[in-house]
Amino acid sequence: MQIIRLGAAALNQTPLDWDGNVARITLACEEARRRQIAILCCPELCITGYGCEDAFHSSGVLATAMDMLLEIGPVSRGLVLAVGLPVRWASGVYDGVALFADGNLLGISAKQHLAGDGLHYEPRWFRRWPSGRQDVVTVAGCQIPFGDLRFSCGGVRIGFEICEDAWVADRPGAQLAARGVDVILNPSASHFAFDKDEIRERFVLEGARAFASAYVLANLLGNESGRIVYDGSTLIADPSGLVARGRRFSFADVSVASGDVDIDAIRLIQARSIAHADGQENCDVIKHDFTFPSALHRDSSHGRDSRDKWEHSQEQVVRKKEEFTRAVSLGLMDSLRKSKSRGFVVSASGGADSSAVICLIAIGIAMVVSEHDSNTRNRLGLRDISRSSSRDLSKNSYSDPSVRAIVAEVLTCVYQSTIHSSATTREAACKIAGAVGANFHEFDVEPLVQKYEEFAEAVIGRELSWESDDIARQNIQARVRAPGVWLIANLYNAMLVATSNRSEAAVGYATMDGDTAGGIAPIAGIDKAFLRDWLVWIEREGPQGIGPLNAMEVINIQQPTAELRPTHNGQTDESDLMPYDVLDRIERFAIRDQQTPVVIWEQLVNEFPQHHAEDLGRWTELFFQLWSRNQWKRERLAPSFHLDDESLDPKSWCRFPILSGGFSREIRELRKAASAQEIHW
Repeated sequence: MQIIRLGAAALNQTPLDWDGNVARITLACEEARRRQIAILCCPELCITGYGCEDAFHSSGVLATAMDMLLEIGPVSRGLVLAVGLPVRWASGVYDGVALFADGNLLGISAKQHLAGDGLHYEPRWFRRWPSGRQDVVTVAGCQIPFGDLRFSCGGVRIGFEICEDAWVADRPGAQLAARGVDVILNPSASHFAFDKDEIRERFVLEGARAFASAYVLANLLGNESGRIVYDGSTLIADPSGLVARGRRFSFADVSVASGDVDIDAIRLIQARSIAHADGQENCDVIKHDFTFPSALHRDSSHGRDSRDKWEHSQEQVVRKKEEFTRAVSLGLMDSLRKSKSRGFVVSASGGADSSAVICLIAIGIAMVVSEHDSNTRNRLGLRDISRSSSRDLSKNSYSDPSVRAIVAEVLTCVYQSTIHSSATTREAACKIAGAVGANFHEFDVEPLVQKYEEFAEAVIGRELSWESDDIARQNIQARVRAPGVWLIANLYNAMLVATSNRSEAAVGYATMDGDTAGGIAPIAGIDKAFLRDWLVWIEREGPQGIGPLNAMEVINIQQPTAELRPTHNGQTDESDLMPYDVLDRIERFAIRDQQTPVVIWEQLVNEFPQHHAEDLGRWTELFFQLWSRNQWKRERLAPSFHLDDESLDPKSWCRFPILSGGFSREIRELRKAASAQEIHW
């Protein structure tokens, strides 16, 4: 038996944070040596950060990446270490992974398949490396092998699939298997999306089985560059199955998974199942005499599966709620510290959206406290890191004094009332803020509303009325709320959080420069129907390790309302628009599935028999009208977190023209189809 211990490092990197990125790679190497890991894989482009965007075209960035590569060399003493960086070769830039062995740079493998859909724009910055080609690149005056390489370290043969390489049909792993590779390393920058980790696990297991090799996947962790959250998934497998899995959604800078594999057993499987290509035994292999540890001390603290209990839940709905909670909370906490903000400010309306944001911030802080305890303040980038609070473990996280102390410092909530605000929402906003320990303040902005209306009346020469000036009068109430909370955020050097959700973004049901104000929009990637169901779950169950927030009942018993019209009007969001479950269904049909209005209407009639066909037709028409009119609003929304392939963020996923024909022909076809059934609206 030849047992070697493999490691996969999840790193919370930041684009162009040279010293910080190298420091985290160094920490991963130190942890690997402590745990007798022999081969350690770090994530894709971990030296520069994955999200450098057009900075990958900067000669200075490329040169500094090479300088950092040389600094990492000594860190790899006693290890075989894989680290990712951009590499200039000839007239192009390539996505590369350097392999060190005991401090020696052996070569740099290049990515063969680039991700160019959805969130990814890799073909904008990088070129594909052709399969089977080898060349050299100059590093510190030395010629280093570069291209489609395999390595032999102490007789253990190593090859690479770099992120997207494993997601395509023509995987490089097949050629690596034919060339006798024992271990395939996959340095990845694979963004979080609901249920995506199951897909990763499938291709890791399938790769290990089909290629008769050990397989290691290492991924980025956290909110690296603003919009994308990485879950830090780390997986190690061999042909028999999963060997190790690291914990996802960690709030640590570095998280290392490790697992032992038997190289002799792998080669026996190769001998039975893999036909090695003739003449491929040694022509492209880079060899190095590396000595693997002869005796491994078993570490019982690192088991085969490090998933939290919630990941074992058989209920997909529960797993999705947990994933949403952890992804957004992690994204928020990283936004706080990486932007060097001193806290968050939320315009608390006493409704579902702002309460969800308040809760997610508090949960994020609770999770940091749970993972870092006395070092929480330092982790969040706060001052006075010596300050600490006693912990009461008999209560849930919202009652934990140490959590509440940090929440009180970090989170400020401001309720801004007008004449149309109700006691219900005022009390709800105060109760939710109090339940998590946030600071709560109230501004009466009605005098500002009246003053602006007086200005406008002087311009147009008449009094404003609800009959003729409805939308304008609603909008000014929302807009006068923004300057006050911006001022508070500026005074506290804090980040103002926008509270719009995806359903509102789809139809523009938000006031630009009003309730859309903010530097980050954490729930803009999720629909209202999911959010309302999630809030009920928060009230009654809550995420594992945190517990329920019973105070959320004051939100869940309400019907969502903007409270911008006179109270006797009985305004609700759904009376202004349509039922949220219908809106969200239309959005998926129209934007995700690219279906026409008439086809959507026909499906809605079957799916929603509780609604009249004419109402469904009217709502379908309204959706398409509002969607096409409000692309300019979506272009101006604060950055949001990507959660799934239904995102409406035009900066990273769903592009649509600001000016368009407005689906006028398609809407005529819808009305014609309805008219044929003697339905009119």
